[in-house]
Amino acid sequence: MRVRGRQAAADIRTATAAASEIGAAARLVVLGEGLYALRLAPGGARPGGSAGLRFPAVQIGTPPSDEHDPVELVAGSGERSDWLDTAGSVAVVKSPPGGGVVLLTTYGPPGAVEAAAVEINRLDAPARGAAAATGIAPVPAALPGTGFGRELRSEVVLHIEREGDRRFVAAGWVGTRGGRRRIEAFSVRPLEGLAPADIEYKAFGPNGQETPWVSDARLCGTRGRGLPLTGFAVRLAPQLRDRFDVIYQGAFFDSGVSGPQRNGEPCRPAIFDDPLEAIDLRVIAREPG
Repeated sequence: MRVRGRQAAADIRTATAAASEIGAAARLVVLGEGLYALRLAPGGARPGGSAGLRFPAVQIGTPPSDEHDPVELVAGSGERSDWLDTAGSVAVVKSPPGGGVVLLTTYGPPGAVEAAAVEINRLDAPARGAAAATGIAPVPAALPGTGFGRELRSEVVLHIEREGDRRFVAAGWVGTRGGRRRIEAFSVRPLEGLAPADIEYKAFGPNGQETPWVSDARLCGTRGRGLPLTGFAVRLAPQLRDRFDVIYQGAFFDSGVSGPQRNGEPCRPAIFDDPLEAIDLRVIAREPG
């Protein structure tokens, strides 16, 4: 009986070890100042899975450095914005003035992680005097569109339950991400380079209700009725759509992050009628061709 017990325990240990064998390879990348899209390249390592995880997968880290500031993770289309996997998820990072560092750690079957590559594509024009990304060959765009210029500052006003109207400069997440407070209305106003009529936006509400497109920094949604937004979209006026791009994502109570979307595409949660709690929005001028 004891022999069988020892054998069963050995079998369990062997099965556990086999199921847990995951290789890892890390790469530290220095990025010049600017906005970048990161995507796990197709092909390369053979996809696999374990414990419900898809492999290969890449974790995006922002390690401390004595020479560079960490990058800012501004958008992510996966379930976790700091992970890329074989489902084709994309992340957008912003590197600060003087350059920043990002640590890309790839996980997957042992011996296969080295074959997995991360495509890194710059979304804006190189800043004058900024260092180029180190060790990165040019790749196709990870997000649609190339030849982007600088990011324009915008203001976002959110009407948040129990807080009322709050005004933010759009430089990352605005709202109460993780705080589970409903956004009930919002507006967008450019702070440079564009007129208020140049940015158009709409909102989605409970039961699939949809507002018309509005502009001129008018509030879109409701106040005092307890009706959460369940999605939104932002675009430029027709005469400007070949010169500017809008990239945005939303954070929802239970669905997490949805997006990034761009140029009028609906940003909606995976779970129907899931309330919106935060917005991340960027307006980017295209570099003249």
